[in-house]
Amino acid sequence: MKKIILGSGSPRRRELLGGLDLPFTVDTGNTFEESLEPGTEAHLVPVHMSVGKSHGFHRALSPDEVLVTADTVVIRTDASDSRVVLGKPHSREEAVEMLKALSGRTHEVVTAVTIRDSVREETFTDSTLVTFDELSEEDINYYIDRYKPFDKAGAYGIQEWIGYAAISGIEGSFYNVMGFPVHKVYRELKKFI
Repeated sequence: MKKIILGSGSPRRRELLGGLDLPFTVDTGNTFEESLEPGTEAHLVPVHMSVGKSHGFHRALSPDEVLVTADTVVIRTDASDSRVVLGKPHSREEAVEMLKALSGRTHEVVTAVTIRDSVREETFTDSTLVTFDELSEEDINYYIDRYKPFDKAGAYGIQEWIGYAAISGIEGSFYNVMGFPVHKVYRELKKFI
C-alpha cells in the first residue's frame, strides 16, 4: 500500500481523512503562492488552488507516496446574478459581512481535491447547496466571538453552533461543506493505492 500524505493543515480535513481508517501523515511544506488571475470563474477557484497546492509541495514524491491536497470556497450569487467567491475572512468585520450576505439565502460550497503520485494526477470537485435561516446581528456576533471562524471559507463551520442553529437545508455532502468530500476522496484514493 502506498503512503498517503495529506498536504493540508486543516484539522477538519485531518479528522475526515482519519475517518476512512487509512493510515496517513500530514506534511504542509509548500511553496505555492495563493493568487488568482483576474476574472477566474468562481467554480474554478478551488481547482486552481488545489492543483497549485499539489504542485507547490516542497519536495518530489517517491514512487510509494500519494499526496492529497484540497481547497474549499463558498459561492453566493449577488443581486446582479454574479457568482461571488467567499474565502476565509481576514478580519472580524469581513466575517460579519460574509455571514450577513449568507443570511436567509442558499449558497454553494465547492471543494476541489487533487490526488497525485509520482506518475499521475487526478483533480475532482464536489458541490453542496446550503440554506441559512435569517441571522440576527446577535446571532452573527455571538458566533464570531465564540467560534472565531477566521480559518473557514464563508466565515462558518457547519459542524459548529451556527450549523445547529441556523442551517435549514443542505443538498449534497455534509462533509464537503466541512471541506473534504470524503466519499469521493475514498473512491479516487482506491485507484492510487
